[in-house]
Formats: sequence, structure tokens, C-alpha cells
Amino acid sequence: MTFARLTAFLGIAAAAAAFRAQADEVNVWPAYVLREDPTGKTESWSSLGPLLFSGPTPGPDAGHSSGFRPFYVEVVGTDTVRTDVLYPLFFYRRYADSYKWSILDLINHEGVYESVTKTGGPMDRHFDIWPVYFSHETGDPVDTYHALFPIIGTMKYRLGYDRLSWVLFPLYVESFKKDTHTTSAPWPVVRVMRGAENGFALWPLFGSTTGPGTARHFYCLWPLVWDNTLEVPPDKPPGTAPGTEFGVLPLYTRETNPGYVSENYVWPFFGYTERTLPYRYSEKRYLWPFFVQGHGDDRLVNRWGPFFTHSNIKGTDSTWVGWPLWHHTKWVDGDIHQSKTQFFYFIYWSLVQTSVPHPSVAPAYKRHIWPIVSIWDNGAGSRQVQVPSPIEVFFPDNPEMRETWTPLFSVYRYSRKATGETRSSLLWDAVTWRRSARDGLVEFHLGPILGMRSQPSGPRWSILGFDFGAKLDKDGEATRQNR
Repeated sequence: MTFARLTAFLGIAAAAAAFRAQADEVNVWPAYVLREDPTGKTESWSSLGPLLFSGPTPGPDAGHSSGFRPFYVEVVGTDTVRTDVLYPLFFYRRYADSYKWSILDLINHEGVYESVTKTGGPMDRHFDIWPVYFSHETGDPVDTYHALFPIIGTMKYRLGYDRLSWVLFPLYVESFKKDTHTTSAPWPVVRVMRGAENGFALWPLFGSTTGPGTARHFYCLWPLVWDNTLEVPPDKPPGTAPGTEFGVLPLYTRETNPGYVSENYVWPFFGYTERTLPYRYSEKRYLWPFFVQGHGDDRLVNRWGPFFTHSNIKGTDSTWVGWPLWHHTKWVDGDIHQSKTQFFYFIYWSLVQTSVPHPSVAPAYKRHIWPIVSIWDNGAGSRQVQVPSPIEVFFPDNPEMRETWTPLFSVYRYSRKATGETRSSLLWDAVTWRRSARDGLVEFHLGPILGMRSQPSGPRWSILGFDFGAKLDKDGEATRQNR
């Protein structure tokens, strides 16, 4: 069939479909596939396979999504609007009183709407071009800044510093952190510390500081030799001995704290740890990280890597066999028991959730056999299957990737609702079939070519969008139609 004939065929099919009696699905693939809710209102539609689309977004933050995958996707929720352009190339987020946009997480801007500021709300705007330009505007000089890296600039309350300044980095760097003023010229070779911590360093040859409190730090030939005395935390009772750190690599390292000592010989291969506070734990290491034996209060480690490892830390039970081939983890989160199984991290991935107070309730699970199939089952009658599924296992908590990219690979999809209704789709809705035992409905579509629908009122079928079969009249009685 030539392109001209195909275009004409689709036009005829679309026109014929416009004269159809009301139905739950109108399939004029690839021109469009339309699905209706029980009231006859359009619930969702798609065109050109998975590319053009509009419909509801499932989940706790249900909303409406539409767009042209993968170039443009918009999701409108209760309080937010998500807009993605070739995600993660560009995204825009609109919230009730603020907004945020980003290009590859390198050029970022976020702030409060001017309308909020004009009505007495705060002014707060960030704009960054990593790693060249950084800015923050609040109208208050305390935390307002503009910085151009590596030429000149100052950042405030970022990267773990109260203030970080530079001129022709790395020639001159100045930082303030926890009442300590550090000057480096050039960074990181020459450093002078003043304030809560005082000292001097000529890296990597030598460095020595004192404070705050009992703290003392010394190193030479970094990172080979160090000798540190740690500050006693303020929540410890008076008279508590400070912790210490000492090391001469690769021969020996030692760390101590009240109720804790850890030593390593021929670091990091051989060593032990003994802890009595705030819990008891004893561990021995041989050719670390391969052979480790540890036990104590609510924790156990039995590692014979890479062949076998079993650990139980505060109720999280983990077993490795032939690392990294097989891994099984189980734990309790609230009243939900979680069990995760992996083969080579992502080739096979399964998470099963069961109710602790109600163990007889059917489990919920999510499984991936990469890149063949993904299966979701909520344990309450709803289930979804997708074939193939090359990206879901890598982005389990990323709704943007799921909305933008996953449907492009959905050659086959199956869904079952809690009501028992099922729907299957092949080749992005080119072929669909639906069954509802509750309504006595069976429906099949082969694009615009053939449609069949069986229901208690009688069978209906269509060719090129023209309907034949039973139709309910105004009194609810089944009548025959042929048009």
C-alpha cells in the first residue's frame, strides 16, 4: 500500500468512526485511539502510537498528562505542573508559590513568584550555571551573592560552608565554617586557620591545627601519617574522654572512642573492632573486605566473599551468593514486610511486600526481567505487565522517566483492574482486546480494520469504522443495526 492510499484509508476510517454509536474505545490506529469512561466522556487518547497522548496519571498524586513523547510531556497535578522537554535535558516545575527549571542539572533556576513577593512574601531566587556562575537573591545582603568561577566570587551557605570566596581560583580561597576562618594561597597547598580552629598546613607535607575544644589534628606526608584527637560532642557528660585517630599507612591504624576501639594491621586487610557503647559489637577482619566475622546486639556479619555473605543489621537481613550474582534482602518497614531479590543487580529484580499484621493477605510485588518484561501487582486485584522493559529497573522512583520514555518501549501491555476488567495492547494499541466479566463484555480491535464487541445486549462488530449488530434503543431493548 502506497503512502497516498494509506492516508486515504485512514481518512475514510476516521470519518466512518465519527458516525459510530457510543463505545468504550474508538480505534483508528495510528491516527488515534480513544478510550471513554462509563459516562461516555473521553478518558484518554493517543495518536501515532505512543507519541501523542492525553489521559489521567495514576498514583497518589493523580493528575492529567499530555504531550508529544519524548519531546514534550506535561503533567498537571493538584498543586503542581510538571513540564519536561526531552527529559532529563530540560524540566520545569510550577508549584503553588514557587517554580524551578533546569537544563541537564547544570543550568538551574528556582525562585518564588513575583506576585508572592509583591504581596509581602519572601524574595528568594537561585540561578546557577555549573561550574561557572552561582547566584542567590533574597534582598538581604546576609545571604545574597553573585559568584563567577574561577575569576572572583563569594557563595554563602552552600557546599557545607557558611561562606566560600575565591579570587583567580586556586590562587586564593577563603572559607568560613563553624566559626573557623581558613585562607588558602594557593589552594590546597598553603592553608592558615583562625578562630575556633587554629593552625597551618603545607599540603601534602605537613599540617597541624588545634581546636575547637579538645580537638587536635596533625598529618605529614598526607595521606600516610596522621594523629588526631577529636572534639567531645556537647551532648556527652562532663569528663568524657575524647576520641582519637592514629595511622601510619599501610602498617597500622587505630580509632578509639569511649566504649569503642578499632585497629587495622597492614591496612586495610587485617583488623578488629570492639564496641560496648552505645551497643555491643565485636568484629574481626581477615583480608578485608573478603573475610569478616562480626556479632553483637541486633547485628551479625558473616562474610566469606565473594562466595557467601550474610548480615543482619537492626533487622535488615541481607544475603549474597557469588557476589555480585545473587542478592536477597528482607526487612520490615512499619507494618509492611519487604523482600527484595536480585540477580546481577538488575538482570532479575523482584520486590515483594506483605502485611505483617495480616500475613494471609495477598502480597504486592514488582518484578523486572531485564530487558524483557516488567510486572506490577498491588495484591488487591490490580496488575500490569509490559514487554519489553529496558529502563524501568534503572529508574524505579523516577516518574519523569516513566512518563516520558517507558511507553515508547511498550510493544505489549497488559492491565487488570481490581474490578476484574482486563485490557491488553499490542504494537502501541494497534491491536487491543478487553474483557469485563462483571459487565459480560468482550471487546477486540484490529486498528480501524476490524472491531468486535460482545455484551449481554448482543454482539456488535465493525469494519472500517462502520458498525453492525445489536444496539440499545431508548427503552433499553436490544435492536439490530446495519449501516
